[in-house]
Amino acid sequence: MSARVLPLRRPNGLRVLDLCCGAGGLSMGYYLAGFDVVGVDSAPQPNYPFAFHQADALTFPLGGFDLVHASWPCQHYARVTAWRGSQGDHPDLLAHGRARLAASGIPWVMENVPEAPMRPDYLLCGTQFGLNVKRHRAFETSWGGGGDLVAPCWHRPGLLAFAHKGERAYADAMGCTWMTNKEARQAVPPAYSQHIARQFLTLEGSAAA
Repeated sequence: MSARVLPLRRPNGLRVLDLCCGAGGLSMGYYLAGFDVVGVDSAPQPNYPFAFHQADALTFPLGGFDLVHASWPCQHYARVTAWRGSQGDHPDLLAHGRARLAASGIPWVMENVPEAPMRPDYLLCGTQFGLNVKRHRAFETSWGGGGDLVAPCWHRPGLLAFAHKGERAYADAMGCTWMTNKEARQAVPPAYSQHIARQFLTLEGSAAA
């Protein structure tokens, strides 16, 4: 997939803002669920496939969106930084970010590593979507979870647990084929946010009916 050639999808007329979007793994999932997507990140993202703003995610305006997603930096909580003893070198934006989302009055989603202090409304793994990667991630939502269930994890032999430097296999296995391997090491499979988006559309639609 090229950053300039996007897969076909069925638009739903809704807009999602993806804060701390990186190269757009989760953005792509929302796009595939029918959303128009705008991404925000503090670093340049030359391969990001949608409208993009290089800006501070904690101050970027939230108005005009139907859903706000935020993947606050996970290094403060990730096991790898704990093992290296470098957690203190990374910012902890989760509590501040959650407060900003909650005050907005807009439905929201936060994604982070399972070790983060979040309510795991959805705890997802690549094997639940037929992907050859683990990539466990937790999602906390303004609606509190629920909706369709997915299959349990199946950590079969040969499953990719992380990206090796210089390899394409991990990016491709996640469905992030437009990214570099370095970008993919920070990304999350689009299948996760496509699933979350479908739960939002179903549950929020039921609440509004």
